[in-house]
Amino acid sequence: MKRPPNILFLFTDQQRFDTLGALGNPLIKTPNLDRLVNEGTAFTHCYTPSPVCVSARAALATGLPPHLTGCYDNGNQVDPQVPSFMENLSSQGYQTHGVGKMHFTPDSYRPWGFQSRACAEEMSERPEDDFRKFVHQNGYDHVDDLNGARGEMYYMPQLSQLPARLHNTQWGADRSIDFLNNRDTSKPFFLWSSWIKPHPPFETPTPWNKLYRAPEMPHPHRPEGFEHFQAYWNKVQNRYKYYDQGYDALRIRCIKAAYYACISFIDYHVGRILDALGDEIDNTLILFSSDHGEMLGDHGCVGKRSMLDAAVRVPMVVRYPKRFAAGQQCKAPTTLLDVWPTFLAAAGHDQPQVCDEGVDLADVASGNTTRKAVFSQFQEKRYGLYMAATEQGKYIYSAADQQEWYFDSTQFGRETNSQIDSPIYAPQIQEHRQLLLDRFEQAGYEAPVKNGQWRSYCKAEIPSSPDAGLLFQDHTNLQDRIDSLGPQYTRPVAVSGTDGYKILQTPDNDMETS
Repeated sequence: MKRPPNILFLFTDQQRFDTLGALGNPLIKTPNLDRLVNEGTAFTHCYTPSPVCVSARAALATGLPPHLTGCYDNGNQVDPQVPSFMENLSSQGYQTHGVGKMHFTPDSYRPWGFQSRACAEEMSERPEDDFRKFVHQNGYDHVDDLNGARGEMYYMPQLSQLPARLHNTQWGADRSIDFLNNRDTSKPFFLWSSWIKPHPPFETPTPWNKLYRAPEMPHPHRPEGFEHFQAYWNKVQNRYKYYDQGYDALRIRCIKAAYYACISFIDYHVGRILDALGDEIDNTLILFSSDHGEMLGDHGCVGKRSMLDAAVRVPMVVRYPKRFAAGQQCKAPTTLLDVWPTFLAAAGHDQPQVCDEGVDLADVASGNTTRKAVFSQFQEKRYGLYMAATEQGKYIYSAADQQEWYFDSTQFGRETNSQIDSPIYAPQIQEHRQLLLDRFEQAGYEAPVKNGQWRSYCKAEIPSSPDAGLLFQDHTNLQDRIDSLGPQYTRPVAVSGTDGYKILQTPDNDMETS
């Protein structure tokens, strides 16, 4: 029996679709990711099933969209009995290993199909976090914010408190290379190398923090009337991430420079991992992607939790010469749900797929699929935000705003106009709207749909006070550290652990208008 290929899954957090040099970004330096683009197939219109960490990863690992997993936000849990593609690959004889951030629920540290792991979760204080143990063992136990200071500093560019040799980005590559050098060579391997960056805080060690400078960064995409593109969740994020009290052009360009530095630092270490593959590279399916994007000031917004391209589109590149053509760029819509069938098809798995929304990316690249659209969802009921995307256009509905948007993907490019009120686009709008409504009705998912129409909930509003719903994220030992400064400086840290966007929600999220 022919041995199946190895699988290397390179995965970042919060990386936009337009941050690869080989795909048209003239400023960013990504020579190793560019190599994957030039030697593989790039899917330039890939959308996340949910533009936030946990629900995107739940959909990715299970092959199921949010309305079927019940996970549509960071606070939701996935039934532990639902299998992952890692379990499937393990059962097919793969040696499975995970490195870095996974952000699974209900337990980010559970194996879920990994035979071994090197764990590194954001803000984790758990004893089994391998990265925190590594940092402390190397004499940096005084550093609480291993991946940058959050809360008020969340969207402030920062210099890492760790040197490059101890930074999470390098640690993730080091642990990945350790696995490649010590694996069981009698078996094919599956290695998921998952980085925390470029998720905020935007911080890198010296000299990477000076690789890009603010004055050379382009201004964000703020077309005329951009305020009308902002849904409820855009406004919530701007508030709790300290971004809704006036536009600062230099600050956002500093943020972009720091964000690009995070990506280039990852790219450098991707090159180290590719080198470690050696002669095995052509017998390894390499897939690079991210869980969701980042607004970076586009349309006057920061963060994710949005169906605008900056947040909902992600990079997707596959290198495997036996199934994917070199240098091909495919514009057909794809989704992270396609990862499951792509991996299992390469492994020779012949069982039915868990969901017909995901397809083998090799079939997409060859045009051998009839899929009409891909979808995305964040939250539900009163706060539900939904998207359907085709090659022709993208339709968005926000229950919190009782508002729709439609963008022509073939004509206007960077989402400069919404054609939702144009009679010329009425047939396309109705088609995209119906794709979403039918999808939910066929699944028996009633939260967004009633009698074949969008279910009507009470509108959601942002409190007028600029201090309402701000984000505070502190470690549990913060009070002890402040108390150690002496009685003259001691004060209660009452806001520790407050998550602003949840405060901005009200408990009546199932209240209908009729």
